[in-house]
Amino acid sequence: MRNTAKITTAALAVGALTFGLTACGSSDSGSGSADADGPLVVAASPTPHAEILTFVKDNLAKDAGLDLEVKEFTDYVTPNTATEDGSVGANYFQNQPYLDDFNKKNGTHIVPVVTVHLEPLGLYSHKIKSADDLKSGATIAVPNDTVNEARALKLLADNGLITLKDGVGNEATPADITENPKNLEFKELEAAQTPRSLDDVDAAVVNGNYAIEADLKPADDALVLESADDNPYGNFLAVKEGNEDDPRVKKLAELLTSAEVKKFIEDEYDGSVIASF
Repeated sequence: MRNTAKITTAALAVGALTFGLTACGSSDSGSGSADADGPLVVAASPTPHAEILTFVKDNLAKDAGLDLEVKEFTDYVTPNTATEDGSVGANYFQNQPYLDDFNKKNGTHIVPVVTVHLEPLGLYSHKIKSADDLKSGATIAVPNDTVNEARALKLLADNGLITLKDGVGNEATPADITENPKNLEFKELEAAQTPRSLDDVDAAVVNGNYAIEADLKPADDALVLESADDNPYGNFLAVKEGNEDDPRVKKLAELLTSAEVKKFIEDEYDGSVIASF
């Protein structure tokens, strides 16, 4: 049975406020990075991050002398704010462009420790079988956070559906589209909502973890899928700056990049999640 504390979306706002008000006392739970003798509490998205961590907890951590706890979060904000204020000791859910943008906008000091896997971003549809079948004026749902929206638009551009301005990088928005031969329209949604929009739009660009949670198989179901080659969006274990040398963090980093975890990822996700080590 999984020993995982699930944090619901409804509780996130209250939880974030509580973290801010009680940061000075967060070490009481043993999750603070200063308490090197307590358990290492890691914030993670449910799929695949928490599943991978739970595999480590159940199969590898005890023999390695690591006391590991996993907290699941369903958004892309609270894991970083909780890591910043010490409510958790680390997190595992994000990529470098997203983290760079988050730190810049929120004044946080989160840093990567080790890259573990890639979840290819994909275009999905309940209405068509091929991206070529998109009709003029079709609506595509895309994530509304800065980095994932840019990533979604780049995916569409790489597959010839639109053209983007040169050099827009990780801040691209629909306003940066220079050519749109199918007159595609874009519906900007929170990343977690994109798979739920598939009955309401012609297609949606969905992050890999949310696709898997929605019983989509990226390797089989995506109309188009990101390439893993030279992909900058690998997901990593992260901590607040200064905690990189915490012995518990170092130990978890070693376990997350072990042969056992690589085999688990390959067997469990069948190409929908790709080990990056």
